[in-house]
Amino acid sequence: MNTHNTMKQIALFALSSITLIFAGCGDKASTSDRTEASPDSAVSTAGSMPLTTEIPPELIEGTPQPIKVPNLELAPSSAPVLMVPVGTQLLSANKSVTGSDDFPIIGELSYITDGDKEAGEGYFVELMDGLQWVQIDLEAPANLSAIWVWHYHSQARAYHDVVVQVSNDPTFESGVTVLFNNDYDDSAEQGKGSSKPYVDSRYGKLIDAKGANAQYVRLYSNGNTANDMNHYIEVEVYGK
Repeated sequence: MNTHNTMKQIALFALSSITLIFAGCGDKASTSDRTEASPDSAVSTAGSMPLTTEIPPELIEGTPQPIKVPNLELAPSSAPVLMVPVGTQLLSANKSVTGSDDFPIIGELSYITDGDKEAGEGYFVELMDGLQWVQIDLEAPANLSAIWVWHYHSQARAYHDVVVQVSNDPTFESGVTVLFNNDYDDSAEQGKGSSKPYVDSRYGKLIDAKGANAQYVRLYSNGNTANDMNHYIEVEVYGK
């Protein structure tokens, strides 16, 4: 009788052990299934974070024009991604804008930093034909992380001689750093560039500023594949 009870206790103990083992495995599996990426998971251990901004809605107008530009970078299907230092902020909001064309054909230079990135009338400034530039004064030197540019996105087009420079000299005669240049033949006389021409879209063009220290941002263009005019909807400058 004692032997029988002992065998029964051994069997019950073995069965309980097996049940606990499977239960423990089940807990681990269910915990894994419930695990979700934390919003902070995009922040690298090096103290960086993905740069984000409000992307304007899509609005396509007019008859598409052929884009005959060599080595063309097509419009993206989603917002570009760039990792920037933690603490990076928008520095250009409502900052003063000057340009080579003091009297725009359409709109005002202040549109470039007013925060409105939508397409259509009332949101863009149109400058004269030929080579033109606009310049943003950040009011103080800063370590720049990125420059996000929207020329015109209600019609697919590429702008010629897009050159983006930064400097602490408002005349850009010294201390100039070139962040982007797709002027392959130096027609803008700012040096030949190796950056690709690109199709404008509502996602804009995101340019890595690589920590360049500057107070002023100057952007050149020289017409586009649809007409000879120069346009800007918004330019966002980010840094610390």
